[in-house]
This record gives sequence, structure tokens and C-alpha cells, in this order.
Amino acid sequence: MILLLRERATPEQLELMLRSHKFYIRTAVDIERRVLVGGGGLHADCEEKLLDDGSRQQDIWAASFMPLTGKMIFESMVNLRPRQNRSMEILNPNIRERVAQLINEFLGNL
Repeated sequence: MILLLRERATPEQLELMLRSHKFYIRTAVDIERRVLVGGGGLHADCEEKLLDDGSRQQDIWAASFMPLTGKMIFESMVNLRPRQNRSMEILNPNIRERVAQLINEFLGNL
């Protein structure tokens, strides 16, 4: 299930987001608006929900999060942008850190 979060996820919400992949959650975050979307089969599904909610493409970044270990993988087709990021992996360390902070704030340590 795909959920749009503006505050920390409850344990029930975390379980819903884990239904698609069991051990990890696909996420997309708007680093300017501080909104996270998690769950679903693809990062693009999360990205679409953020765009529908009013996010700007350049502010959306995707990563996968494993709640049991806290590990994050900053790789997604959503992150591939010729003018902004020339890789599926988030290359800019500042953006990467902002994404990690938001994921931890919304999903970490539950």
C-alpha cells in the first residue's frame, strides 16, 4: 500500500508499506516540502503520488529503506536526471543526507 506521510509513520502504517516487498520499503521524498511517500511496487509510484500532491520534480528523490537494519539504498530510475543527477544513485552528498534524514525521521527506529 502506498502512503503519503507528513509526520512519523505509525507501526501500522509501516506494516502496510512493507506489504509490497516484505523487507524493504520503496520511498520517494520531497526534500523541500518534507513529505514522504512509501510503499508500492516502484519508486515511480511514490513519485507520482508526490507530483499529484503538488511536489516539483526537481525536489523529489527516491530510495529504498530496510526497517529491520536501517539500511538505505539511494538508487532508483527516479533519481536519473541529465541536468541534475547523471546516475540512478543520488550523487550529491547534501541531497543524499537530506533524503536519509527524512527517511529516518518518518520511518526509522520504529
